[in-house]
Amino acid sequence: MQQATVIDNANSPVFELPAVLDLAAGQNFLDALRQKLTNGGPLRMNAAAVETLTFPCVQIILAALKSYDHVSIESPSIAFVSAFEDLAIDWTPYKSDTPGVRDGDTRNQTEEQTAAQSEVPTSDLPPKAEGAMATRILTIDDSKTMRDMLMLTLADAGFDVLQAVDGQDGLDVLDKERVDVIITDINMPRMDGYEVIRQLRGNPNHKTTPILVLTTESESAKKNLAREIGATGWMVKPFDPERLVATIRKVAP
Repeated sequence: MQQATVIDNANSPVFELPAVLDLAAGQNFLDALRQKLTNGGPLRMNAAAVETLTFPCVQIILAALKSYDHVSIESPSIAFVSAFEDLAIDWTPYKSDTPGVRDGDTRNQTEEQTAAQSEVPTSDLPPKAEGAMATRILTIDDSKTMRDMLMLTLADAGFDVLQAVDGQDGLDVLDKERVDVIITDINMPRMDGYEVIRQLRGNPNHKTTPILVLTTESESAKKNLAREIGATGWMVKPFDPERLVATIRKVAP
């Protein structure tokens, strides 16, 4: 199994990313990233050797760039850049050493690309009171990597995050804990996201709790079904950390 190699020098740690960034390498990277950044200081990721970048690793890197200051990508390979372009994600506005790219540059996504990543009917929602923010969020996903990425993004934004490994586990957590927003996957063992939504909407305690679907699914019929049974919004993985946080702040009571 290839792993991200960490090289410490006098300036800052450097992650020499491997040629193949698969799920196992991505989880290793996420664990090492958390450990390194606990001590503070900048972190550089050298992506020159990357030949294959899988979906989970795209999400991990995007979350890391958004969630931590002083994280940079050095010498991104063509394959690295292409992996983001293929998913219609522009990672460069975050932090990089790509020539001609500055932090904060305007994204170049088209309206269609933006809509494909996030479909939340915010026009149907009441305006949020100034300064109001969700304090507790439950994420329901059978992927440990996705749960970790959500924790990375949401905790950094100041949210208190609870986790559940599948739909039934999510309902068990909600029997004991109060939350402001629920984020659920669709395809999970034991109980899928649709059944989670149905049961929550049938529970007086959760008739109005915002429920965001976060899934790789993008078919219109599946989105419509989720809306019909009570989902507040639908977002397609990989998620944009900034947009996810903004959506939560929009829908939270």
